[in-house]
Amino acid sequence: MKILADESVDMPVYEYLKQAGFSIEHISLVHSGIADVDVLGLAYSQKRILLTVDKDFGELAFRNKRPSYGIVLYRLSGLTNLQKANIVLRVFTERPTELHSNFTVISKKQVRIKKLIVKF
Repeated sequence: MKILADESVDMPVYEYLKQAGFSIEHISLVHSGIADVDVLGLAYSQKRILLTVDKDFGELAFRNKRPSYGIVLYRLSGLTNLQKANIVLRVFTERPTELHSNFTVISKKQVRIKKLIVKF
């Protein structure tokens, strides 16, 4: 599975996923400062799941109907970076087939998944 981490993603979470063997890029290391719509477009063109903390990607995907390969939004405030990384890693390893073509929200108590509009 290929992942693109948005600039909002904690660098330790990115590094943890990379060390776990995922093909992951962090937008701040490859295209720092580009607009959210361009981040989403880049993830889509590279067939990468977009990992983010930014709720604006939900608006782009649902309200603006921008195509996406999949978006994972994590809402884990108040946790340490290691705790966040462990929770995110668990979702990516235990539910990989559910992440593609869906908008996934990871919170402390649950994982919610909603189907996205996808154009191939």
